[in-house]
Amino acid sequence: MKESNKHTARFIAAQVLNKFEPKRDYASAILNIFLDKTDQKQRATDLVFGTIRNLTAIDAVINTFAGCPVKRIQKKLLNIIRIGCYEIIYTPSTAEHSIVNEAAQNAKEIAGQKQVGFVNALLRQVIRHITERQNAILRANTKRTLPQTVMTGCQFDSDFLPDDNTNKAEYLGTVFSLPKWLVIDWLEEFGPEKTREICFACNRRPSVYIRPNILRIKPKELIEKFRQKEIELEPIPNESLLQIKSPGTISQLPGFDEGLFVVQDITASQPVRLLNPQESWKILDMCAAPGGKTTQLAEAANDSSKIIAADFDSERLLKLKENIDRLGIKSVEIMSYEKVAGLKFDCILLDVPCSNTGVLAKRIETRFRIEPYIIKELAKTQRELLEKASAMLKPCGIICYSTCSIQNKENSGLVKDFLSNHANFKLVSEKLILPAACEHDCDGGYTAILVHS
Repeated sequence: MKESNKHTARFIAAQVLNKFEPKRDYASAILNIFLDKTDQKQRATDLVFGTIRNLTAIDAVINTFAGCPVKRIQKKLLNIIRIGCYEIIYTPSTAEHSIVNEAAQNAKEIAGQKQVGFVNALLRQVIRHITERQNAILRANTKRTLPQTVMTGCQFDSDFLPDDNTNKAEYLGTVFSLPKWLVIDWLEEFGPEKTREICFACNRRPSVYIRPNILRIKPKELIEKFRQKEIELEPIPNESLLQIKSPGTISQLPGFDEGLFVVQDITASQPVRLLNPQESWKILDMCAAPGGKTTQLAEAANDSSKIIAADFDSERLLKLKENIDRLGIKSVEIMSYEKVAGLKFDCILLDVPCSNTGVLAKRIETRFRIEPYIIKELAKTQRELLEKASAMLKPCGIICYSTCSIQNKENSGLVKDFLSNHANFKLVSEKLILPAACEHDCDGGYTAILVHS
């Protein structure tokens, strides 16, 4: 423990993981309880999220090289070891002695002195089996190497991974800690190269992008405001977004309290941009909370259109109201579904509940929860919402249907099915964006623009 009575990032990460159950909990909610107990908030977040994203691969390493199966290790010790393995494998610039020494100290603090030697020995055993902490992927033995980036990986001294050539789905599922059935689905839909890129994107450390509130500030002015605080922003070509090069706590960034920006991913900004809302429109945002697209609609229409925001979750609508108030938006009215049902609209934005397979890097628990039957159930809900939206349109009205999924059953397949049963609608445009781990990385998502004839 530090003199300031603050804990280290590794200690906080262990505490969070000890309370975290993948099938039940949201790691971010638990993390938020502990973050004030450390001065290393960003690092603690990276350790928690990075360990969870790579959990299957980390456990494969422990099972193979540590000399003790995962299922036989106490949870509070296992999570210290998992965090240590995450750093050893995925953060090769971090000194091994620092990782092992602090893991041993945390074992003492969390589980008692008797467990120090056990944790120390297991981590050192893993280290002894590593031949290259950072090796070029192109010359690596894929059966021995866990990818870190598209260019590098951590190589071990013996085979322990499935064969990439003969069992690609099992290989990708293991090294990227993803469900095998989901990888198979992607391989069938997108092919091996695109699927590999998607897998890398699912395990990336996502960049933070912000959308300037153009009702209050110009992008150049916001960039200068950040630079005065020594925070660099990079404009994204052909996008109305700025990438924060060194993000911290969002609510503490300059201009947040004044409502000068909203956090929004590149892909999440696409539906409203494709829709191109007009000032004269009466718009319904049907699944509005927490309000990223709602406020984008208002900004794009110069805060002059009539926007009704509704959502099934009344608690999330409170967050929507907070965002509207913070941004100073006047054209949005929050309304219950009961009142909305009898109204007609020029346009409906339908950002439906979905499987989140396009945002696995951020919604880290999804990989442990998503199942084929869940996607089937979600598709049923999505069809029902699309039917409801179609009945609330004025003649010549527009539906902007969107998801943060990359599954065909929730996207193009569902839209085609809807169109086959509604001859009075036509598809004007659609766009699928796959998750990407490039310089300007992004999530995945789908948008379709449907017009009532």
